[in-house]
Amino acid sequence: MEAEGMMACPCAQEMVRAHARERLTEGGIEGALADRVLELVPVATHNQRGRGRLLVGAASVRAEDLVEIVEGSMSAENYDLLKRPDELFVVEKAHRRPRFVEDAVRDMLGNLVALYPSLSDDAYAHARQVNLETIHKHDVFAERGGTLGEIRAELAGGPASRATTRAEWIASRLGA
Repeated sequence: MEAEGMMACPCAQEMVRAHARERLTEGGIEGALADRVLELVPVATHNQRGRGRLLVGAASVRAEDLVEIVEGSMSAENYDLLKRPDELFVVEKAHRRPRFVEDAVRDMLGNLVALYPSLSDDAYAHARQVNLETIHKHDVFAERGGTLGEIRAELAGGPASRATTRAEWIASRLGA
């Protein structure tokens, strides 16, 4: 299942936040008050349109659930048409939840495991996030695939194990 959403860059946002704090304190605003202002006001950053994909094998899962998981892993959802107050809501939501591509992949897999705890450890899942960059001439992506047993162990804090590839998983199902 593939879905699109909006991604806000945490790295650029942190630089903007630090610069804004510096300007506020240089302008005579006390540090604690400057920090409070920056907590209340969404801080600017550059945005990307993100494309997330979540594939699940050997299990019965609802496509609607996969769409919600993919969209929910991004900074905010995107829409075909919005009224201005709704645009404000989406932009503020995205800027209050900045994400790297690897954050989105980790969330997709974590939310899949949380929503479907009964999926067997030998089921296969693959998450991929691509962000269409706005200020760079390249796009960024992250992906992680493997059996749910491998993914569960990694999400529980264990070391990243060798990931079963999709081809290996399919071959194991075909008896190859």
